[in-house]
Amino acid sequence: MEKRSVTIEYCTKCRFMMRSAWIAQELLQTFEGDIDEVILKPSETAGIWRIYANNQQVWDRKTERGLPELKELKRRVRDIIAPEKNLGHAETVEPKPEA
Repeated sequence: MEKRSVTIEYCTKCRFMMRSAWIAQELLQTFEGDIDEVILKPSETAGIWRIYANNQQVWDRKTERGLPELKELKRRVRDIIAPEKNLGHAETVEPKPEA
């Protein structure tokens, strides 16, 4: 069976380590038994903050224009790691405010 992993690559100069560690903890708690490992990968590349699930990119701070809401990130990771898993309150999609 393939190892189910999440990699969080973050810019050390931007001080993204604490947020990355928090997200790692949240993912391990939410996907207990579904994720085999979470890798925190420091990077010297300025501004980088990317998440991969099973080597598939889930989030890129530059392309997405910011850091993710935790609910959205959990949904994206779930879709790759454990598509059958119900995330409870994280399943609801909040409507976007009208401009």
